[in-house]
Amino acid sequence: MNSAQIEKQLAVLFEEWAGEATTLILPLAPSGSDRVYYRLQGQKKSAIGTYAPDSREQNAFISFSRHFHEKELPVPQVYAEHDKVYLQEDLGATTLYSYLLQKGDYFPDYLVCIYKQVVEQLAHLQIMGGQGLDYTCCFPKESFDKQSMFWDFNYFKYHFLLPSKAGYDELALDRDFNTLADFLLAADASHFMLRDFQSRNIMVKEGKPFFIDYQGGRRGALQYDLASLLYQAKANIPPDIRQELLSHYLDIAQQLKPIDRDSFIQFYYGFVLIRCIQVLGAYGFRGLYERKAHFLKSIPFALRNIKWLEEHTAIFDHLPELKRALNHIIAEKIYEPFDKIKGSSSLLTVKVTSFSYKKEGIPQDMSGNGGGFVFDCRFIHNPGRYEPYKKLTGRDEEVITFLKRHSSMDHFLNHVFLIVDEAVENYIDRSFTNLMVNFGCTGGQHRSVYAADQLAEHLTEKYGVAIILDHVEQQKKNWQNG
Repeated sequence: MNSAQIEKQLAVLFEEWAGEATTLILPLAPSGSDRVYYRLQGQKKSAIGTYAPDSREQNAFISFSRHFHEKELPVPQVYAEHDKVYLQEDLGATTLYSYLLQKGDYFPDYLVCIYKQVVEQLAHLQIMGGQGLDYTCCFPKESFDKQSMFWDFNYFKYHFLLPSKAGYDELALDRDFNTLADFLLAADASHFMLRDFQSRNIMVKEGKPFFIDYQGGRRGALQYDLASLLYQAKANIPPDIRQELLSHYLDIAQQLKPIDRDSFIQFYYGFVLIRCIQVLGAYGFRGLYERKAHFLKSIPFALRNIKWLEEHTAIFDHLPELKRALNHIIAEKIYEPFDKIKGSSSLLTVKVTSFSYKKEGIPQDMSGNGGGFVFDCRFIHNPGRYEPYKKLTGRDEEVITFLKRHSSMDHFLNHVFLIVDEAVENYIDRSFTNLMVNFGCTGGQHRSVYAADQLAEHLTEKYGVAIILDHVEQQKKNWQNG
């Protein structure tokens, strides 16, 4: 189903539910799945519209949501559904992850308070929400069993260990996987497990957390979701705060059911390990195979979690080959980020420009370096062809979402980053002073602006080099588009 068909179906469903026509259908930023999300608004009502190509996944989400909503648990209400589309409550645009982006180098008290609310609600949803739940609608499985664990183990083995050249003994590694799985299967697994419980799937509305994207939920152990939250790679929660949140979770959970704290914690670190294994497999596939820079940036954080586990727990005592393979990767430092001190103290300045092919053409390099990279964005689907975007630029949220959802821009930029990164590292090592990177599109307003901003942000974050950002056409117009 193409975008126009999806939007038409959602508009019809919205009008049937709200009793009014839509005044806005806005695509939302893409997720890591095939689901497509829109914000729909009328004069009085709003909703999030979802296109879910897999009907089994849609059925799981809707069934879970209605069950949890009846129990007054913090999930969105489902308003209406039709073939592969449904409407759910609009919880706003603020995720827990957006708070993490603002925290800087320390973990503030207000963020600890939010996390405490999150783990409180998590305990209620897992324990109370799991009571009376119809697990037959789970997709793809009713429980997090040994087969599910081995899906994660093999994903990790072939998408992370293998391309990382860890040189593992496959038979010994499989023995370790069996040992870990058998250990984890001895834990109480009679509650609801959300499966992908991390900050991007937690909305914060009016100071209260709400949970989304639990369509992969199933019966499992309480420890898994808590491990997913507290050891989310880029959240980088300090160890003392993790311990404080673990204790707070157990205080709440013990009010809902009897729990042996020592036994819970013994299994807990095993689930931390299997979650780290799962995310490294995902980061390997998305980052090493699909070459998506965002996922590559998360690998060092996940490896630091692994190193912490080895140094502070006994979980690796009976997993010698897994321990050896991971220690090899950590020791080789192949995923450690570039030394930003080296970059920021280098002589290099990178000038990044956006320009219009239709107007003044490729900008001249005035540095004396003789020019640099020129990337043509004109093949990318152009939001400027559509009336709602004509007065906007590549810095506006609506245009950014359009480029992410309805164009190949992110795929294009992944390749750009790989090319430019190699040049930047080479220029830093050779003490070169200037590099110019140009992005052109038809009018120098949408695609080239977004691409130039993304590269400038990427180079600043990864290398710390000096950046000059020049949007030729937009700066001439003082960013006013008639």
